[in-house]
Amino acid sequence: MDAVKTPRCTARLFAGLLTALAAVGLQAEEMDAYALVAGALDLVRGDESSYQEMSMLVHRPDWERSSSMVSWSRGREDALMRFTAPPKDAGNALLKQGEKMWTYTPKLNRTIRLPYSMRSQSWAGSDFSYDDLSRADNLLQHYALRITETREEDGHTIYTVEAIPHDDAPVVWGKEIWVIRDDYVMLEQGFYDQGMEQLKRMRTLEIQEIGGRVVPTRMRMEKLDEPGRWTEIVITSAEFDIELPDRTFTVFALKAGAS
Repeated sequence: MDAVKTPRCTARLFAGLLTALAAVGLQAEEMDAYALVAGALDLVRGDESSYQEMSMLVHRPDWERSSSMVSWSRGREDALMRFTAPPKDAGNALLKQGEKMWTYTPKLNRTIRLPYSMRSQSWAGSDFSYDDLSRADNLLQHYALRITETREEDGHTIYTVEAIPHDDAPVVWGKEIWVIRDDYVMLEQGFYDQGMEQLKRMRTLEIQEIGGRVVPTRMRMEKLDEPGRWTEIVITSAEFDIELPDRTFTVFALKAGAS
């Protein structure tokens, strides 16, 4: 009887080994996808903190508007952005503390805490929404990530990561697609509605070394159903992993301009 059972036992053991290997492979793929997205997020924010100077160009078929701003960030939770030019916009600011967001308008001396219902609205008249600015780690918390494609290009491995929100996720998109280089440079990000139609796209147009890191320095956001309308953000200066006092990310600093 032992001779009869042995092949069956061997077959079961082999099947179990294959299942275990498949599970390990799936887990490794998921870890790679999460590591890629986390690396892309942290690349432009620094491992601990960052300070950046930027310009923004809002383009429409019959006009353009440019502005300048500075930003501070700490981890994936805290960020403060403040416009410095033109004069009519200088001082307008946005503060993020975890899931909370506030705006400040100095002309009105008014601080507003943004409800979730307003976060899909345009930020500063651009093609970026408040949600685009506030969701640094949403992909890691609220989405299932997997690598769907890998290719070689210009000496780099390029990964396509599909992000599907969990059923109970507090997000507006039905799917996102990230294209990330092996050095964590994000090349493209696509936003899809619940019907899986792509509505928005952000592309990296320039990559440079700045602040000791190779990062995307010119990025364009465009709504695909509105040709000729887009917004570009250009990083002109950056410092990473610097000391920032706790008061930087407070409502007081938002109103007072402290940093």
